[in-house]
Amino acid sequence: MTSTSVFTALAPYGWDDAWADEFAPYDAEGLLAGRVVRVDRGQCDVVTADGLLRADTAFVTPHDPLRVVCTGDWVAVEPGGNPRYVRTYLPRRTAFVRSTSSKRSEGQILAANVDHAIVAVSLAVELDLGRIERFLALAWESGAQPVVVLTKADLVPDAVTLAHLVQDVETTAPGVPVLTVSAHDGDGLDVLVAVVSGGTSVLLGQSGAGKSTLANALVGEDVMDVRAARDVDGKGRHTTTTRNLLALPGGGVLIDTPGLRGVGLFDAESGVGQVFSEIAGLAERCRFHDCAHEAEPGCAVLAAVASGELGERRLESYRKLIRENQRIVAKTDARVRAELRRDWKRRGAEGKAAMEAKRGRVR
Repeated sequence: MTSTSVFTALAPYGWDDAWADEFAPYDAEGLLAGRVVRVDRGQCDVVTADGLLRADTAFVTPHDPLRVVCTGDWVAVEPGGNPRYVRTYLPRRTAFVRSTSSKRSEGQILAANVDHAIVAVSLAVELDLGRIERFLALAWESGAQPVVVLTKADLVPDAVTLAHLVQDVETTAPGVPVLTVSAHDGDGLDVLVAVVSGGTSVLLGQSGAGKSTLANALVGEDVMDVRAARDVDGKGRHTTTTRNLLALPGGGVLIDTPGLRGVGLFDAESGVGQVFSEIAGLAERCRFHDCAHEAEPGCAVLAAVASGELGERRLESYRKLIRENQRIVAKTDARVRAELRRDWKRRGAEGKAAMEAKRGRVR
């Protein structure tokens, strides 16, 4: 098969000249290029110029869970055999990773080679701004551009109330587009279609956020099962149980994911910094370069909270995510563990010295 026909077949799934150059050594070996559209129990569905193939991932199953084949990977597949095997995957441009719930604090890769991370948030329930910040930290860390989509906008008919909700999310998500969409009546879909047509997008959010309905609206047909959310909390059962890659009729590729109950950070310091960019800006004016923004004199962040420039909830959320990320990193990085121990000892010594000085003044 010629390179032109391969390009024509795979272009709707994101194939470009750069991927073709990366694949050239495997093409010389007679392997097939393809993109993983679904992974299930050690096997995957791969779209190739020869059509959709089922392949085994046994050759690419290392002990590191971040290096397993995942939805969105570009892979080199054997041209024949029963079973067929994925030989390798091409270097990833981006990767969306969260921590697992295991005590080993391993990372779990959810999607690869993503350009936009679409965080779906339902307006049918009260906004959880802390959870939005958590999703955004992972999205920024992945290397993708986050987009927040407020779904079920038809359930907020009052324009003033809707505007306030959007403003709350925009304050929570600096530098991130915030869109309101109603898949029920189509409002706002045209803007979202324009966003997703420019590459590969992954659809993220809690169960019940309306992701499957949104995916169906973008694809233009009912490709995903949809079930009603519970009235009591707006949550639904996981209608999507695997990550599925879908080519969109207007251009672009969409990866739909199961509803995520847990959204643990995994080495996401840079992502947290981008979510709370205003705190990073304020911190540059702190008296001490290693200010923890707890009780240090000359802390510009605390001064901003006192003046009302920065919300206290925002600072508490920042502290929480920073602490969580430090714990995760410390479990997997001996150097960071040592640095944290030194920091704890230093703070303990400072606290002890301050207490002794206080006692001396009292005497």
